[in-house]
This record gives sequence, structure tokens and C-alpha cells, in this order.
Amino acid sequence: MSIKKERVKVAKRAPGTRKKDFKEVSVGYDKKFALEEAKRCLMCPNEPCVEACPVNIDIPLFIKSIIDGNPEEGYNTILMSNALPGVCGRVCPQEDQCAAVCVMGRKFEPVNIGVLERYISDTAVKEGFTAAKSKKSGKYQESVGVVGSGPAGLTIAGDMLKYGYKVTLYEALNEPGGVLRYGIPEFRLPNEVIDREVENLISMGLDLKLNYVIGKILSVEELLERHAALFLGIGAGLPRFMGIPGENLNGVYSANEYLTRNNLMRSYRYPEYNTPIKRGKSVAVVGGGNVAMDSARTAVRLGAEKVYNIYRRSRIEMPARSEETENAVEEGVALHLLRNPVNITGDEGDENKKVKKIRCIKMKLGEPDDSGRRRPLEIPGSEYDIEVDVVVMAIGTGPNRLLLETTPNLELNKWGYIKTDNDTGITGIDNVYAGGDIVTGGATVISAMGAARKAGIAIMSKLENGK
Repeated sequence: MSIKKERVKVAKRAPGTRKKDFKEVSVGYDKKFALEEAKRCLMCPNEPCVEACPVNIDIPLFIKSIIDGNPEEGYNTILMSNALPGVCGRVCPQEDQCAAVCVMGRKFEPVNIGVLERYISDTAVKEGFTAAKSKKSGKYQESVGVVGSGPAGLTIAGDMLKYGYKVTLYEALNEPGGVLRYGIPEFRLPNEVIDREVENLISMGLDLKLNYVIGKILSVEELLERHAALFLGIGAGLPRFMGIPGENLNGVYSANEYLTRNNLMRSYRYPEYNTPIKRGKSVAVVGGGNVAMDSARTAVRLGAEKVYNIYRRSRIEMPARSEETENAVEEGVALHLLRNPVNITGDEGDENKKVKKIRCIKMKLGEPDDSGRRRPLEIPGSEYDIEVDVVVMAIGTGPNRLLLETTPNLELNKWGYIKTDNDTGITGIDNVYAGGDIVTGGATVISAMGAARKAGIAIMSKLENGK
């Protein structure tokens, strides 16, 4: 049997249509195309894709379920390792993980693992599949507390529930999902996908407590009185700015605020939701990651006539997924590469101090820095202005401070993130574990899930064996 060399293309909504709304861009695979793509899998006996997956999904087995016409079996195969298949099928950077080591990819295009995972998840919803019950359900009665309902928190909650532990999840906001909900726009990750995967955990016995700000309502010490172990997955949502003149002008947002207002607080539906956001006609987004692309594409959908993405390195060094950058360009975002802002200005006589211009300087690439990427260097005298009325700073985040400041015996590293053991996630406090962005700084959804998986294994070992 001959193997199809090229990937089955994934349909997308046309740019001219999709940039007018927040509906999902990618259409995904239907049954026919999923089967065609699944048949490209070589079913390698050494399974390098499984090893490369941070949560070790049995990828060949769930792909085989598509070939065998049994997607329900594939759904339960994925759920054994991943409580968020609909999420990961959409936003996990498979090209840097499982697909990066796909043997098919040595000569041809790797198998499109993420879209096949999405197909399985979406089919589960359409067909009404339910998760198989754990054989160990009810055996262990210890209570585990989880702080934060982002990808790390939801992952460890799912793992502990499968083994019969009681799990209470504390979320500071009024809806669950953490960065999945407030940080990723619906055109990439619809809220209904997050809702159904949280509902699945609730059906397994998750006790979800919303509007619970740990560090204010309850302390870590008080939680340890309620639970045998505690996992902190509180993310890293503290905004970062460049420290250049003009960042205090009206119309300058951190990407955190910009996306949270739009995603969680639904400012795009003002005045139905009373959370306005400035709908700029000319918007500059600073940064080169997925958050920058999300912000720029959100600005397009909010009606901006011009959107500029300003990034100090070249497109090769951009940390954003290539498909997200391509989507942004298709939707009209102008890439200003090898550029860096030096100040933001407003009209001198403007009492409201609104943004009017952003001044940038051209850059060139020097020798590699600690990140392995070539260091951007300023070109003297190359400054130029761009007229804008909104600026979004998407240059990373820092650790959330409230819980950290109210837990003084929680050891932090030099960057202010929680210090943990790499293999177990244990912190300097007995029975307190942590994982995700609050440990590593801003990273991927799947890396946070992988850290939570390790911590869950360590917690179960401690509770069952005392070590």
C-alpha cells in the first residue's frame, strides 16, 4: 500500500469573512479527511511522537482508532493522558513536539497529529461519547486542592480524579479556564470547547469554586488544613512593559488587559457587556509571540483599519506559531520586523493624553545571545514614526504576586517565580507542589500540562507510599 506523501490540507474560513467576527478560523477535518490523514501514520514501533509529547498521549493508538472507524476508543485513549483534547487539538504547538519527531516528516510532511486530535474531540461531542470510568475510582479518599483553572490546574485535576481522589479547584475569576479563556481569542479556541472539557471534569466529581482568590479569601496554610496536598497553577499574568516614555498614555494596553477585556469580559459586545475597549483605527502591537498575533488579530476584528506588528528580530526568530503569523498576515496585519519602539507620544495640548504616534528604530541582527537567537542591535539614526491611536505591549508577563506575597515561606527563584524540583514539582513547603507559567514563566499550554502531570504522579506517590 502506498503512503500519501502530502498532508491533507486543513480548510480555513476566508480572510475577508473571518476577520469580521470571532468565530473559529480553522474548519478542521471531517470524517473523510481525518481517515485520509490518519492513514499517513507509519505506526512506528518505537513511537517517538509519544515520547516527545509532554503528557505522553498514545498517539499511534488514537490514530489507529480513526482508521478502524472507532473514534470513541480513540477518545478514551487520549483521555487516559490528556483531559483537554479539544484544547490541545487547537493550540498545542505539535510542530515543535510530537510532529517534530514524526518519522514521516523525515522525507515528507509529518502527520497532522493536532488536527486529528481535534477531530476525535469534536466527534466525541457530536456523538455524545462519555469518558470510561477509572478502574481505581473511589479507592483513594484523600483530598487534593488545586489553585488555578488554567491548563496546569485542569490537567492535574483530571489526573487525580481518574484515580479516585477528591479534588477541589479554586479559581480567582468568575469563569474557569485561566489563560485558555482570557488569553486566547475565540477564533483560535472557542469558549464552548473549554466549557465542555471543564464540564467533563465536573462530571467526574470535580468541586469547582469560582471567585476564590487564594491569598485573600484563604491562605496556602489554610488550604493545607483542608487538603492532603496542594498544587499551585496560578499562571504568570503580571503585565510587562518596555519602560519607554509614553507607556502611561491613554490607549496603551498590556496584552493581558487587552485580551482579557475582549475575551473574558466581552468588550467586543459593548454595550451588551459594559466593559469598553478602545477600538483603534490604527493599532501597533509590540512583540513576536502568539500573544502578539492574538492581539493583532483581535484589533483587526475590532475594526482597526491598520494593524502593525512591531518585532525587533526577523520573522525566522519569531516565537509565534508560523500558522498564526500566516493567518495574521492574511487578515491584513503588517509585519514591521527588525524594528523596536523607543517612545510613544501624544499631542502636547491633549488633556486626555491620548496616543498619537509610536516611534521605532530599525534593528540589525548580531551574534546569538543566551536564547540562541541573534541579538538585535539598533541602527543609529534610523528612527521613524507610525501614527497610531492604540498600542498593545505583548512582550511577556511576570509572576502573579498576591499568593506569593501572602506565602512568605514559599521559595522563589531569581526571576520571582516559584522554585520547584524539576521532576516532581514539589516546592519548599511540604505537600505543596507547583507547575506551569508560575514556575517557568510564560510558556506553552502543553508544557504546563506536562509539569502538572509530573506533579500529579509525585502527589499520588507521596499520598500512597509516603514518598
